[in-house]
Amino acid sequence: MLFSQAFGLPVITADDATTVGKVADLTVDARNATVAAVRLSGAADRTEALAWSAVEAVGPDAVIVHSRVTAEQGQDHVPAHHRILGSRVLTEHGAEHGTVRDIAFDPASGRLLTLYTALGEIAGARLMGLGSYAAVVRAEPTY
Repeated sequence: MLFSQAFGLPVITADDATTVGKVADLTVDARNATVAAVRLSGAADRTEALAWSAVEAVGPDAVIVHSRVTAEQGQDHVPAHHRILGSRVLTEHGAEHGTVRDIAFDPASGRLLTLYTALGEIAGARLMGLGSYAAVVRAEPTY
C-alpha cells in the first residue's frame, strides 16, 4: 500500500465500527524503517495520533483499530512527527537524492518497503533518519 492511498481513509474501531477520525498522515520511525503512528484528522475525542500497535488492519477502504484506543496508548515509543512526503532525501554522505514522492509500506506490519523519490526508488530498509530538514538514507554500496 502507498502512503498516498492511506490518506483520507476512515479510522474505525473493530468492535462497533465507530469512526474515530481519518488518516491525515503517517509518522515514520526511521530507526526501524516502519510506520510508528497514524495521525488523525476530524477525531471527535481530540485524539491526534494512534500508535501503530493499535492498528488491527489496513485496507483500501478503512483502517481498523483496537476498540476504544486512546492517544496515550503506546505513545512512549512513537518518535516525533516529521512529514516524510515531500521531504528532501540525502545519503549519509550528503549526496542529494531528490524528494520523497510516495512510500510503499506493508499494511500488516507497517514496514517501509520502498521510498519513491524524484530520482528513483530507494529500499525502505536504507532509511537511517528523518528530521525537519531531510530524510537520510544509507548510500548504496559501491564494489
